[in-house]
Amino acid sequence: MREYAVVLLVAGLVTFLATPVVRVAAVRLRMMAAPRERDVHVIPTPRGGGVAMYLGVAAAVLVATRLPALQRTFEDSQTAAVLVAGGLICLLGVLDDKFGLDALTKLTGQIAAAGVMVLLGVQLAFLFLPVADIGTLSFGPDVGVPLTILLTVLVVNALNFIDGLDGLAAGVSAIAALAFFAYSYNLGRVGYDEVASAPALMTAVLAGACLGFLPHNFSPARIFMGDSGSMLVGLMLSAAAVSATGRVDAQTFDSAASLLPLTLPLLVPVAVLFIPFIDLVLAVVRRTRRGQSPFSPDKMHLHHRLLAIGHSHRRAVLTMYFWAALLSFGAVALSISGGTAELLVLIGVLLAVGVVVVLSPHARRAAREARAADIAAQRRRSRAAHPTARATRSRTRPAGPAAATGPAGTPAGTPAPPPAGPAAPRAAGAGQGLR
Repeated sequence: MREYAVVLLVAGLVTFLATPVVRVAAVRLRMMAAPRERDVHVIPTPRGGGVAMYLGVAAAVLVATRLPALQRTFEDSQTAAVLVAGGLICLLGVLDDKFGLDALTKLTGQIAAAGVMVLLGVQLAFLFLPVADIGTLSFGPDVGVPLTILLTVLVVNALNFIDGLDGLAAGVSAIAALAFFAYSYNLGRVGYDEVASAPALMTAVLAGACLGFLPHNFSPARIFMGDSGSMLVGLMLSAAAVSATGRVDAQTFDSAASLLPLTLPLLVPVAVLFIPFIDLVLAVVRRTRRGQSPFSPDKMHLHHRLLAIGHSHRRAVLTMYFWAALLSFGAVALSISGGTAELLVLIGVLLAVGVVVVLSPHARRAAREARAADIAAQRRRSRAAHPTARATRSRTRPAGPAAATGPAGTPAGTPAPPPAGPAAPRAAGAGQGLR
């Protein structure tokens, strides 16, 4: 654990120090995110922070090669595969941040980077399904390769979709990486894998890079991670999910009780990435129903909906943090403990708290609108009952035949002459009192 803490700190420190340098370079290269109709930021902001994150990841992996325990993680090629594929997809993101690539070109580049990662050793080999006596599914290259590429592309685009508020993608990714680290580390502790494993190392350095970048990216952001960062994070998280849950044959263990940490191999990655996945699914359904491309941008993502409800920018981001942490760490805790009653009660209470937090601005706004309507109605009734209002209505109300003619038989519409003599000042004073 100390060595994991070292690589996490190295990734965070290098990313934190490299981000200002990357920001200056982005400004000079004009890699700026101009405000658009669907954006929340109001001034041009440099992007390309994923380069600093990749530098932090690479530095931490280099340090890990010199640490006694973590050296064992390099006995296979998984870590090197993630590092190479991460560099490729980060480069693709830099080109998109600079030139604005079209959706098809980006998708092709994502598939190519995922394919390189698979060819270098990260592949879904086993999947344990603890339902209906299915047991363990074993995938050959003809199924495992396209399935791994599909999963990687989905996670990459899911992380790209939630990158819409300052600090949102970096914070959610750090939470997901820490949850995956806890899951992978526990697999090693209970004997399913080595404690020093590739998925644990990948998630530790990714969490450090995200945490090191977050101070520069939290509202108000001085730099965006851009596609170079969001796609890098998505690729590393998908690699961790595949490595942690898809390379262990659960049927190789002796007792059914020892399968407890693997009874939720599907729930854990889905729960950890639930926020990005649900946003991706809703966006695809929403856009296809309108006859649009699934990649066409809009302003109806989950973070936009939180802003529409009435949350402030920072409150919306913190609310998304809360839900990401609750779902991811809740699933990991269930997979480790087996679902004790106390844990289920705690998760239920936190779910209720999360619902109240999400809906509280809507309830406050409804209460304010109802109160404002009540005050307006009271003011209208008070004005209608005021003596001045009654006097005004009595003066403007027609009074029988006299309304057709003016005083002394003058035609209607002819103004009456002002009274003469001593009565004139008195009439003027009465008019002033009536006003």
